[in-house]
Amino acid sequence: MLQNWKCNTTFAIAILFASPILATQPAQAQTFKVIYTFTGHTSAAHPLAGLTIDQQGNLYGTTAWGGKYNGGTVYELQPTQSGFTYSQLHSFGNGADGSFAWGGVTLGPNGILYGTTAGGGSHGDGAVFRMRQTSCQPAPCPWAETVLYSFTGQSDGRNPQAGVVLDAKGNIYGTNVNGGGSKVGVVYKMKPSGGGWTYKVLYTFTGAQDGANPSSLLIFDSAGNLYGTAATGGDSGCGGFGCGTVYELTHSASGWTEHTLYSFQGGTDGGQPAAGLVADSEGNLYGTTPGVIDGGTVFELSPFAGSWMFNLAYDANGSGPGPVNTLIRDSAGNLYGSSWGDGLYGQGVVFKLTPANGSWTYTSLHDFTGGADGGNAEGGLVMDSKGNLYGTTYMGGLESCARCGVVYEITP
Repeated sequence: MLQNWKCNTTFAIAILFASPILATQPAQAQTFKVIYTFTGHTSAAHPLAGLTIDQQGNLYGTTAWGGKYNGGTVYELQPTQSGFTYSQLHSFGNGADGSFAWGGVTLGPNGILYGTTAGGGSHGDGAVFRMRQTSCQPAPCPWAETVLYSFTGQSDGRNPQAGVVLDAKGNIYGTNVNGGGSKVGVVYKMKPSGGGWTYKVLYTFTGAQDGANPSSLLIFDSAGNLYGTAATGGDSGCGGFGCGTVYELTHSASGWTEHTLYSFQGGTDGGQPAAGLVADSEGNLYGTTPGVIDGGTVFELSPFAGSWMFNLAYDANGSGPGPVNTLIRDSAGNLYGSSWGDGLYGQGVVFKLTPANGSWTYTSLHDFTGGADGGNAEGGLVMDSKGNLYGTTYMGGLESCARCGVVYEITP
């Protein structure tokens, strides 16, 4: 891993509210199917990120390794009547184009894909890139990769582990897990300007109560405020590095201000969140912590009387590490996620949390075996218009590839 987690810590008080009583349900009558198995070598291997889906049902993703130069890839899976057709859109590692595509891609206007690499670029500290399909006859046409910014590893940060988000004006927002003035990460913005891009650091983490090492994708609220998680910092627990925070960045005429919404204690609330957040219509935030031994947690933060109330929605209490990716939420309020470990075979699980009378009911949708069905699901999930779920596993698949991972589909 590329994390270089160093931080100074100060004590921060966090209030832990009581956990609801949970029920567990067996797997429902859904269908699990592997739709692509990575083959390694000059092909792709080991996806760390989840998928992005467009309106036509095409799936886009990245792998951390593999490809022509073994620096990772961007790939597409197009649905057909008989399954999915795989295409490798770009192979990283050929000079300054970036390498080690840890985060996934984000779909922007006109079908353009945006993403990051944790290494490579002009300075070797990572890059922000764009993928755009070229014009040609006959179709299909090749995709072209353009580096929009190469991190220097100085005040601008280094090693982005998450993808990026775009606002309505086409500005790009992201996080770097390392670098910045305190060397523990930054939040940045990129603005299109004169055919290029203007880069600006919005916030530099200090490693104190604000947190350190942000590795999650950001989200917006309706007012344009940003929310994310920092994997360390905050309280002085977790070996003195801090157990991580949930933070908000609010914008005003004078700039951006950071507010720590919750500081993890490393106990029953979990700790060291690596994934982003998902919000509901009432402004409640939902996220995950991975855990190491106990399987991790799913938590809820609710705005209350000018502060935030923490609620433990689910404690995996299994053979961790647990969920390390961002949850998704359907229109009925159900939460879906996956985990690296845990499950019946300790190789990960896809799960559903259903709200009912102030508590949550846990359902396992698939328990990975680590074999042909995949294992160690680090990437998150996406859902199509029919309610089908799609995700990736870092391991599992072909023995000849040393288990290079798979892409899977779960139909309700």
